[in-house]
Amino acid sequence: MPHDLKDGVHWHEPAGTKKAGFGEFAKQPTPYDAWMEAEGVPVFRGIGISTVANLPLHNWKRRGGRGHFIQLYGTETKWGCYVVEVPPGGALNPEKHMYEEIFLVVEGRGTTEVWQEGDAKKHVFEWQKGSMFSIPMNAWYRVVNATSGGALLLAGNTAPNVLNMLNNADAVFNNPFVFRDRFSGADDFFKAKDDIEPDPVRGLAMRRTNFIPDVVNCELPLDNRRSVGYRRVEPFMTNNQFYYWIAQHENGRYSKAHAHTSAAVLICLKGQGYTYSWPERDGPTPWKDGKTSDIMRLDYGQFGMVTAAPGGARWYHQHFSVSKDDFRLSAWFGPHNPGRDPGAPGAKHTDYTAIDLDKGGTAIPYWMEDPYLRKEFEETLKKNDVQCRMDPKWYVAPNTDKSEAEKRDTVV
Repeated sequence: MPHDLKDGVHWHEPAGTKKAGFGEFAKQPTPYDAWMEAEGVPVFRGIGISTVANLPLHNWKRRGGRGHFIQLYGTETKWGCYVVEVPPGGALNPEKHMYEEIFLVVEGRGTTEVWQEGDAKKHVFEWQKGSMFSIPMNAWYRVVNATSGGALLLAGNTAPNVLNMLNNADAVFNNPFVFRDRFSGADDFFKAKDDIEPDPVRGLAMRRTNFIPDVVNCELPLDNRRSVGYRRVEPFMTNNQFYYWIAQHENGRYSKAHAHTSAAVLICLKGQGYTYSWPERDGPTPWKDGKTSDIMRLDYGQFGMVTAAPGGARWYHQHFSVSKDDFRLSAWFGPHNPGRDPGAPGAKHTDYTAIDLDKGGTAIPYWMEDPYLRKEFEETLKKNDVQCRMDPKWYVAPNTDKSEAEKRDTVV
Protein backbone atom coordinates (compact mmCIF):
# COMPACT_ATOMS: atom_id res chain seq x y z
CA MET A 1 0.00 0.00 0.00
CA PRO A 2 1.26 3.56 -0.71
CA HIS A 3 2.49 5.53 2.28
CA ASP A 4 3.74 8.81 0.90
CA LEU A 5 2.13 11.17 3.44
CA LYS A 6 4.18 14.30 3.99
CA ASP A 7 5.25 15.25 7.50
CA GLY A 8 3.29 12.37 8.98
CA VAL A 9 3.82 8.97 10.56
CA HIS A 10 3.80 6.31 7.89
CA TRP A 11 1.70 3.18 8.21
CA HIS A 12 3.13 -0.07 6.88
CA GLU A 13 1.31 -3.29 6.17
CA PRO A 14 2.53 -6.16 8.37
CA ALA A 15 5.11 -8.48 6.85
CA GLY A 16 4.14 -12.09 6.18
CA THR A 17 1.69 -13.45 8.79
CA LYS A 18 2.33 -10.75 11.38
CA LYS A 19 -0.65 -8.77 12.71
CA ALA A 20 -1.14 -5.06 12.20
CA GLY A 21 -1.16 -2.65 15.11
CA PHE A 22 0.77 -2.23 18.35
CA GLY A 23 -0.85 -5.07 20.25
CA GLU A 24 -0.71 -3.08 23.48
CA PHE A 25 -1.84 0.52 23.80
CA ALA A 26 -2.85 3.11 26.38
CA LYS A 27 -6.52 3.84 26.92
CA GLN A 28 -7.37 7.17 25.32
CA PRO A 29 -9.37 9.87 27.13
CA THR A 30 -13.03 9.98 26.20
CA PRO A 31 -14.73 13.27 25.30
CA TYR A 32 -16.09 13.29 28.86
CA ASP A 33 -12.57 12.84 30.28
CA ALA A 34 -11.38 15.74 28.13
CA TRP A 35 -14.33 17.86 29.25
CA MET A 36 -13.59 17.21 32.95
CA GLU A 37 -9.97 18.27 32.42
CA ALA A 38 -11.09 21.43 30.60
CA GLU A 39 -13.34 22.32 33.56
CA GLY A 40 -10.19 22.78 35.66
CA VAL A 41 -11.47 20.62 38.53
CA PRO A 42 -9.49 17.56 39.73
CA VAL A 43 -10.81 14.02 39.31
CA PHE A 44 -10.71 11.41 42.08
CA ARG A 45 -10.24 7.85 40.80
CA GLY A 46 -10.21 4.77 43.03
CA ILE A 47 -12.41 2.06 44.54
CA GLY A 48 -14.04 4.47 46.96
CA ILE A 49 -13.84 7.25 49.54
CA SER A 50 -14.40 7.02 53.31
CA THR A 51 -16.48 10.22 53.07
CA VAL A 52 -16.85 12.68 50.19
CA ALA A 53 -16.77 15.52 52.73
CA ASN A 54 -12.97 15.04 52.91
CA LEU A 55 -12.31 15.63 49.21
CA PRO A 56 -10.27 18.81 48.61
CA LEU A 57 -12.36 21.38 46.76
CA HIS A 58 -11.07 23.54 43.91
CA ASN A 59 -12.49 26.63 42.25
CA TRP A 60 -14.99 25.74 39.54
CA LYS A 61 -15.39 28.83 37.43
CA ARG A 62 -18.25 27.63 35.24
CA ARG A 63 -20.35 26.46 38.23
CA GLY A 64 -19.53 29.45 40.44
CA GLY A 65 -18.51 27.31 43.40
CA ARG A 66 -15.84 24.78 44.34
CA GLY A 67 -15.84 21.11 43.43
CA HIS A 68 -14.17 17.79 42.75
CA PHE A 69 -15.07 15.18 40.11
CA ILE A 70 -15.41 11.53 41.19
CA GLN A 71 -14.90 8.60 38.80
CA LEU A 72 -14.78 5.36 40.75
CA TYR A 73 -13.34 2.29 39.04
CA GLY A 74 -15.91 0.52 36.92
CA THR A 75 -18.09 3.61 36.34
CA GLU A 76 -15.99 5.01 33.50
CA THR A 77 -18.21 5.83 30.47
CA LYS A 78 -21.26 4.60 32.46
CA TRP A 79 -22.17 7.68 34.54
CA GLY A 80 -20.63 10.77 36.09
CA CYS A 81 -20.27 12.08 39.62
CA TYR A 82 -18.93 15.08 41.51
CA VAL A 83 -19.24 17.12 44.69
CA VAL A 84 -19.88 20.85 44.57
CA GLU A 85 -19.83 23.45 47.32
CA VAL A 86 -22.28 26.33 47.14
CA PRO A 87 -20.67 29.60 48.36
CA PRO A 88 -21.80 30.67 51.86
CA GLY A 89 -24.81 32.94 51.50
CA GLY A 90 -24.48 32.64 47.71
CA ALA A 91 -25.53 30.46 44.79
CA LEU A 92 -24.17 28.40 41.94
CA ASN A 93 -24.47 29.83 38.45
CA PRO A 94 -27.74 29.00 36.64
CA GLU A 95 -27.34 26.23 34.07
CA LYS A 96 -29.20 23.66 31.99
CA HIS A 97 -27.94 20.54 30.26
CA MET A 98 -29.02 17.66 28.05
CA TYR A 99 -28.33 14.99 30.66
CA GLU A 100 -30.06 13.73 33.78
CA GLU A 101 -28.81 14.74 37.19
CA ILE A 102 -29.67 13.86 40.79
CA PHE A 103 -28.37 15.55 43.94
CA LEU A 104 -27.81 14.33 47.50
CA VAL A 105 -27.19 17.04 50.11
CA VAL A 106 -24.12 16.15 52.18
CA GLU A 107 -24.21 19.23 54.40
CA GLY A 108 -26.01 22.56 54.69
CA ARG A 109 -29.44 23.77 53.72
CA GLY A 110 -30.81 25.99 50.99
CA THR A 111 -33.17 26.18 48.05
CA THR A 112 -33.21 25.21 44.38
CA GLU A 113 -34.96 27.19 41.67
CA VAL A 114 -36.12 25.31 38.55
CA TRP A 115 -37.74 26.72 35.39
CA GLN A 116 -38.13 26.10 31.69
CA GLU A 117 -36.80 28.36 28.96
CA GLY A 118 -39.29 31.20 28.48
CA ASP A 119 -41.27 30.51 31.69
CA ALA A 120 -41.97 33.47 33.96
CA LYS A 121 -42.55 31.28 37.01
CA LYS A 122 -39.76 29.53 38.90
CA HIS A 123 -40.41 26.47 41.04
CA VAL A 124 -38.60 26.82 44.37
CA PHE A 125 -38.13 24.10 47.00
CA GLU A 126 -36.07 23.90 50.19
CA TRP A 127 -33.51 21.23 51.02
CA GLN A 128 -31.38 20.21 53.99
CA LYS A 129 -28.71 17.67 54.86
CA GLY A 130 -29.91 14.30 53.59
CA SER A 131 -32.31 15.66 50.97
CA MET A 132 -32.32 14.13 47.49
CA PHE A 133 -33.79 15.67 44.35
CA SER A 134 -33.61 15.48 40.57
CA ILE A 135 -33.25 18.22 37.96
CA PRO A 136 -35.54 17.69 34.94
CA MET A 137 -33.74 17.19 31.64
CA ASN A 138 -32.55 20.50 30.10
CA ALA A 139 -34.48 22.65 32.59
CA TRP A 140 -32.77 25.75 33.99
CA TYR A 141 -31.87 25.54 37.67
CA ARG A 142 -29.97 27.46 40.33
CA VAL A 143 -28.80 26.09 43.68
CA VAL A 144 -28.81 28.61 46.55
CA ASN A 145 -27.10 28.33 49.95
CA ALA A 146 -29.40 29.65 52.69
CA THR A 147 -26.70 29.81 55.37
CA SER A 148 -23.41 31.55 56.07
CA GLY A 149 -21.74 28.14 56.35
CA GLY A 150 -20.86 25.46 53.85
CA ALA A 151 -23.35 23.64 51.65
CA LEU A 152 -22.00 20.54 49.92
CA LEU A 153 -23.91 18.46 47.37
CA LEU A 154 -23.07 15.13 45.76
CA ALA A 155 -24.29 14.77 42.17
CA GLY A 156 -24.76 11.79 39.87
CA ASN A 157 -25.52 12.22 36.18
CA THR A 158 -25.57 10.78 32.66
CA ALA A 159 -23.15 13.41 31.36
CA PRO A 160 -20.56 10.84 30.12
CA ASN A 161 -23.21 9.04 28.05
CA VAL A 162 -24.29 12.24 26.30
CA LEU A 163 -20.91 13.98 25.96
CA ASN A 164 -19.20 10.85 24.67
CA MET A 165 -21.86 10.45 22.00
CA LEU A 166 -22.24 14.07 20.87
CA ASN A 167 -18.62 15.16 21.52
CA ASN A 168 -19.80 18.75 21.60
CA ALA A 169 -20.28 20.65 24.87
CA ASP A 170 -22.26 23.45 23.20
CA ALA A 171 -24.89 20.93 22.05
CA VAL A 172 -25.17 19.70 25.64
CA PHE A 173 -25.31 23.02 27.52
CA ASN A 174 -26.94 25.29 24.93
CA ASN A 175 -29.64 23.10 23.43
CA PRO A 176 -33.02 24.92 23.10
CA PHE A 177 -35.24 21.83 23.29
CA VAL A 178 -37.80 21.91 26.13
CA PHE A 179 -38.82 18.57 27.71
CA ARG A 180 -42.40 19.20 28.78
CA ASP A 181 -42.78 15.47 29.51
CA ARG A 182 -39.94 15.72 32.04
CA PHE A 183 -41.12 18.92 33.74
CA SER A 184 -44.85 19.58 33.57
CA GLY A 185 -44.76 22.80 35.55
CA ALA A 186 -47.34 21.49 38.05
CA ASP A 187 -47.38 23.34 41.38
CA ASP A 188 -46.72 20.13 43.32
CA PHE A 189 -43.91 18.90 41.04
CA PHE A 190 -41.34 19.05 43.85
CA LYS A 191 -43.71 18.05 46.65
CA ALA A 192 -42.51 14.93 48.44
CA LYS A 193 -44.68 11.84 47.85
CA ASP A 194 -44.61 8.73 50.05
CA ASP A 195 -46.86 6.35 48.09
CA ILE A 196 -45.35 2.96 47.23
CA GLU A 197 -46.02 1.03 44.02
CA PRO A 198 -44.30 -1.95 42.35
CA ASP A 199 -41.63 -1.04 39.83
CA PRO A 200 -42.67 -2.28 36.36
CA VAL A 201 -39.55 -4.42 35.78
CA ARG A 202 -39.04 -6.50 38.93
CA GLY A 203 -42.05 -5.68 41.09
CA LEU A 204 -39.91 -4.16 43.86
CA ALA A 205 -41.02 -1.20 45.97
CA MET A 206 -40.89 2.10 44.06
CA ARG A 207 -41.73 5.67 45.10
CA ARG A 208 -42.64 8.26 42.40
CA THR A 209 -41.35 11.53 43.75
CA ASN A 210 -39.02 14.25 42.47
CA PHE A 211 -37.90 15.24 45.96
CA ILE A 212 -37.16 13.34 49.19
CA PRO A 213 -36.66 15.65 52.19
CA ASP A 214 -34.57 13.18 54.23
CA VAL A 215 -33.20 9.95 52.73
CA VAL A 216 -31.25 9.29 55.94
CA ASN A 217 -34.41 8.70 57.99
CA CYS A 218 -37.26 8.19 55.51
CA GLU A 219 -39.44 5.08 55.81
CA LEU A 220 -38.33 2.05 53.79
CA PRO A 221 -40.54 -0.98 53.06
CA LEU A 222 -39.38 -4.48 53.96
CA ASP A 223 -37.52 -6.32 51.17
CA ASN A 224 -35.46 -9.18 52.73
CA ARG A 225 -33.53 -9.86 49.50
CA ARG A 226 -30.01 -9.06 50.73
CA SER A 227 -30.33 -9.93 54.41
CA VAL A 228 -33.08 -10.68 56.91
CA GLY A 229 -34.78 -7.40 57.84
CA TYR A 230 -33.34 -5.64 54.77
CA ARG A 231 -35.51 -2.69 53.71
CA ARG A 232 -35.47 -1.00 50.29
CA VAL A 233 -37.19 1.44 47.92
CA GLU A 234 -36.46 2.76 44.41
CA PRO A 235 -37.14 6.49 43.93
CA PHE A 236 -38.37 7.34 40.42
CA MET A 237 -37.64 10.99 39.67
CA THR A 238 -38.34 13.29 36.68
CA ASN A 239 -38.89 10.33 34.35
CA ASN A 240 -35.17 9.53 34.53
CA GLN A 241 -33.31 6.55 33.16
CA PHE A 242 -30.75 7.13 35.94
CA TYR A 243 -31.39 4.21 38.31
CA TYR A 244 -30.81 4.10 42.06
CA TRP A 245 -32.26 2.82 45.29
CA ILE A 246 -32.18 3.41 49.05
CA ALA A 247 -31.83 0.42 51.37
CA GLN A 248 -30.93 -0.55 54.91
CA HIS A 249 -29.36 -3.52 56.70
CA GLU A 250 -30.21 -3.94 60.36
CA ASN A 251 -27.36 -3.39 62.76
CA GLY A 252 -25.40 -6.49 63.72
CA ARG A 253 -26.10 -8.08 60.32
CA TYR A 254 -24.53 -8.17 56.87
CA SER A 255 -25.61 -8.86 53.33
CA LYS A 256 -25.00 -11.96 51.29
CA ALA A 257 -22.27 -11.52 48.71
CA HIS A 258 -23.63 -11.29 45.18
CA ALA A 259 -22.10 -10.72 41.76
CA HIS A 260 -22.91 -8.45 38.86
CA THR A 261 -21.06 -6.26 36.36
CA SER A 262 -19.72 -2.74 36.89
CA ALA A 263 -21.82 0.43 37.28
CA ALA A 264 -23.18 0.32 40.86
CA VAL A 265 -21.72 2.59 43.54
CA LEU A 266 -22.84 2.30 47.18
CA ILE A 267 -23.17 5.53 49.18
CA CYS A 268 -23.50 5.34 52.97
CA LEU A 269 -26.38 7.42 54.34
CA LYS A 270 -26.28 6.25 57.95
CA GLY A 271 -24.13 4.01 60.15
CA GLN A 272 -20.72 2.59 59.41
CA GLY A 273 -19.51 -0.47 57.60
CA TYR A 274 -17.14 -2.00 55.13
CA THR A 275 -17.41 -3.63 51.72
CA TYR A 276 -15.40 -6.47 50.21
CA SER A 277 -15.18 -6.93 46.44
CA TRP A 278 -13.47 -9.67 44.43
CA PRO A 279 -13.76 -11.05 40.87
CA GLU A 280 -16.33 -13.78 40.37
CA ARG A 281 -13.62 -15.91 38.76
CA ASP A 282 -11.97 -16.28 42.20
CA GLY A 283 -15.01 -18.16 43.48
CA PRO A 284 -17.12 -17.81 46.64
CA THR A 285 -14.31 -18.66 49.10
CA PRO A 286 -11.19 -16.69 48.03
CA TRP A 287 -9.62 -16.55 51.52
CA LYS A 288 -9.99 -20.28 51.99
CA ASP A 289 -8.67 -20.97 48.47
CA GLY A 290 -5.65 -18.65 48.76
CA LYS A 291 -6.91 -16.19 46.14
CA THR A 292 -6.70 -13.02 48.19
CA SER A 293 -4.58 -10.93 45.81
CA ASP A 294 -7.63 -9.54 43.98
CA ILE A 295 -9.73 -8.77 47.07
CA MET A 296 -10.50 -5.09 47.65
CA ARG A 297 -11.88 -3.58 50.85
CA LEU A 298 -13.14 -0.14 51.85
CA ASP A 299 -14.28 1.03 55.29
CA TYR A 300 -16.64 3.98 55.18
CA GLY A 301 -19.20 6.00 57.10
CA GLN A 302 -21.81 8.61 56.29
CA PHE A 303 -21.45 9.91 52.73
CA GLY A 304 -18.62 7.53 52.01
CA MET A 305 -18.91 5.63 48.74
CA VAL A 306 -17.53 2.45 47.20
CA THR A 307 -17.72 0.86 43.77
CA ALA A 308 -19.39 -2.56 43.85
CA ALA A 309 -17.55 -4.01 40.84
CA PRO A 310 -14.25 -2.17 40.21
CA GLY A 311 -13.97 -3.20 36.57
CA GLY A 312 -14.51 -5.87 33.99
CA ALA A 313 -16.71 -8.98 34.07
CA ARG A 314 -18.70 -9.71 37.25
CA TRP A 315 -17.51 -9.09 40.80
CA TYR A 316 -18.76 -10.34 44.13
CA HIS A 317 -19.38 -7.62 46.69
CA GLN A 318 -20.55 -7.87 50.28
CA HIS A 319 -21.57 -5.15 52.74
CA PHE A 320 -21.09 -5.35 56.51
CA SER A 321 -22.87 -3.21 59.14
CA VAL A 322 -20.59 -2.67 62.15
CA SER A 323 -22.08 0.26 64.10
CA LYS A 324 -24.92 0.52 66.60
CA ASP A 325 -26.96 2.33 63.94
CA ASP A 326 -28.55 0.47 61.07
CA PHE A 327 -26.46 0.56 57.89
CA ARG A 328 -28.37 2.62 55.30
CA LEU A 329 -27.06 2.79 51.73
CA SER A 330 -28.02 4.30 48.41
CA ALA A 331 -26.83 2.56 45.24
CA TRP A 332 -26.39 4.62 42.06
CA PHE A 333 -26.16 2.83 38.70
CA GLY A 334 -26.55 5.57 36.10
CA PRO A 335 -28.75 4.35 33.22
CA HIS A 336 -27.60 0.75 33.74
CA ASN A 337 -30.58 -0.69 35.60
CA PRO A 338 -31.41 -4.41 35.81
CA GLY A 339 -34.02 -4.08 33.08
CA ARG A 340 -31.29 -3.17 30.60
CA ASP A 341 -29.24 -6.35 30.85
CA PRO A 342 -28.36 -7.95 27.48
CA GLY A 343 -31.18 -9.78 25.74
CA ALA A 344 -34.03 -9.16 23.33
CA PRO A 345 -37.06 -7.20 24.60
CA GLY A 346 -39.43 -9.56 26.37
CA ALA A 347 -36.78 -12.23 26.93
CA LYS A 348 -37.10 -14.05 30.25
CA HIS A 349 -34.74 -12.75 32.90
CA THR A 350 -34.24 -13.53 36.57
CA ASP A 351 -33.35 -11.42 39.58
CA TYR A 352 -30.09 -13.35 39.78
CA THR A 353 -28.39 -11.22 42.43
CA ALA A 354 -31.19 -12.13 44.86
CA ILE A 355 -31.14 -15.86 44.01
CA ASP A 356 -28.70 -18.10 45.88
CA LEU A 357 -25.73 -19.63 44.10
CA ASP A 358 -26.99 -23.19 44.62
CA LYS A 359 -30.30 -22.23 42.97
CA GLY A 360 -28.80 -20.67 39.84
CA GLY A 361 -28.22 -17.09 41.00
CA THR A 362 -25.09 -15.21 42.10
CA ALA A 363 -25.91 -14.63 45.79
CA ILE A 364 -23.68 -16.69 48.10
CA PRO A 365 -25.77 -18.14 50.95
CA TYR A 366 -24.14 -17.77 54.36
CA TRP A 367 -23.54 -21.51 54.61
CA MET A 368 -21.50 -21.41 51.37
CA GLU A 369 -19.49 -18.25 52.07
CA ASP A 370 -15.86 -18.08 53.15
CA PRO A 371 -15.61 -18.79 56.94
CA TYR A 372 -13.19 -15.87 57.25
CA LEU A 373 -16.01 -13.39 56.74
CA ARG A 374 -18.14 -14.53 59.67
CA LYS A 375 -15.14 -14.73 62.01
CA GLU A 376 -13.91 -11.23 61.15
CA PHE A 377 -17.40 -9.74 61.35
CA GLU A 378 -18.07 -11.14 64.82
CA GLU A 379 -14.67 -9.94 66.06
CA THR A 380 -15.32 -6.45 64.67
CA LEU A 381 -18.73 -6.22 66.34
CA LYS A 382 -17.21 -7.27 69.66
CA LYS A 383 -14.64 -4.48 69.40
CA ASN A 384 -17.42 -1.99 68.60
CA ASP A 385 -19.63 -3.26 71.43
CA VAL A 386 -22.36 -4.17 68.95
CA GLN A 387 -24.50 -7.28 69.36
CA CYS A 388 -24.20 -9.83 66.54
CA ARG A 389 -27.68 -10.60 65.22
CA MET A 390 -26.75 -13.26 62.67
CA ASP A 391 -28.63 -16.50 63.36
CA PRO A 392 -26.24 -19.51 63.52
CA LYS A 393 -28.86 -21.51 61.59
CA TRP A 394 -28.16 -19.37 58.50
CA TYR A 395 -24.70 -20.91 58.30
CA VAL A 396 -26.01 -24.47 58.18
CA ALA A 397 -26.43 -26.12 54.79
CA PRO A 398 -29.90 -27.47 54.00
CA ASN A 399 -30.40 -31.14 54.91
CA THR A 400 -27.47 -31.07 57.36
CA ASP A 401 -28.18 -33.24 60.43
CA LYS A 402 -28.28 -31.55 63.83
CA SER A 403 -25.06 -33.02 65.22
CA GLU A 404 -23.09 -32.04 62.14
CA ALA A 405 -24.57 -28.51 62.26
CA GLU A 406 -23.59 -28.08 65.91
CA LYS A 407 -20.08 -29.30 65.16
CA ARG A 408 -19.67 -26.89 62.26
CA ASP A 409 -20.97 -23.92 64.27
CA THR A 410 -18.52 -24.69 67.06
CA VAL A 411 -15.59 -24.82 64.65
CA VAL A 412 -16.53 -21.48 63.06
